[in-house]
Amino acid sequence: MNRPSPIDVRGHRFGDERLFFLCGPCVLENRELAFEIAGTLKDWFAQRNLSFAFKASFDKANRSSLGGGRGAGMETGLTWLADIRRELEIPVLTDVHLPDQCAPAAECVDVLQIPAFLCRQTDLLVAAAQTGAIVNVKKGQFMAPWDMGNVAQKVRDSGNHKVWLTERGTSFGYGRLVVDMAGLQDLAECGAPVIFDATHSVQQPGSKGTATGGDRTRVPALARAAVATGHVSGLFFEVHPDPDSSPSDGPNMVRLNEFERVLDGVLAVHAALVR
Repeated sequence: MNRPSPIDVRGHRFGDERLFFLCGPCVLENRELAFEIAGTLKDWFAQRNLSFAFKASFDKANRSSLGGGRGAGMETGLTWLADIRRELEIPVLTDVHLPDQCAPAAECVDVLQIPAFLCRQTDLLVAAAQTGAIVNVKKGQFMAPWDMGNVAQKVRDSGNHKVWLTERGTSFGYGRLVVDMAGLQDLAECGAPVIFDATHSVQQPGSKGTATGGDRTRVPALARAAVATGHVSGLFFEVHPDPDSSPSDGPNMVRLNEFERVLDGVLAVHAALVR
């Protein structure tokens, strides 16, 4: 199988021999916090000569309850993301949930992310593909890795070959996700760069009653293990200065002041792999 061609975005090269990273908070809470996190990450990745895209959602539509925090909203959120992209000169990623969100979002960001629960929604995939942006599709918790080949092909058949596939864990009974490390090879055989989402993979869906729980202490080991398979092109981490104050996914996110240690552990595994 041929390795997919690297993609250049705003001076960052995604998909070459180096790992690339998608990192940021779960949702946009306020402009100042978003800039703080994005600027800190930019410096850390630049020091290591690594490519990354800043990730944050303007809306999290799949909340456990009506009271769950959803973010800044589309208009405000896209304005903040466009500002970060312009002022910090870094690529930016956000989620889209509806076909009519794709075109306006693609004017402000470089990567459109399809949430796992929506990975088979044809109209959404086609609309995202037709913007010409990179399309990152998260594998559904209910999907076999090899079935994501059809998902990637929907994007390609819509005229866009810039598609990534992200593993974020598989449902295992009630309230638990597991990661099939062997499945990363199957996902890579779909012909698109594979990203491992280390933070959503430690979710415990519904474990807090009206919210999703998780265990961030398991993130570093899963990230290192995924890289060790040799089938991962990139890694996805949600990070936050104070995860427990976040309105979404707090239990899964890595504390910002601990992220450099996690990052360097992953890079050490990758360095040993490519010797």
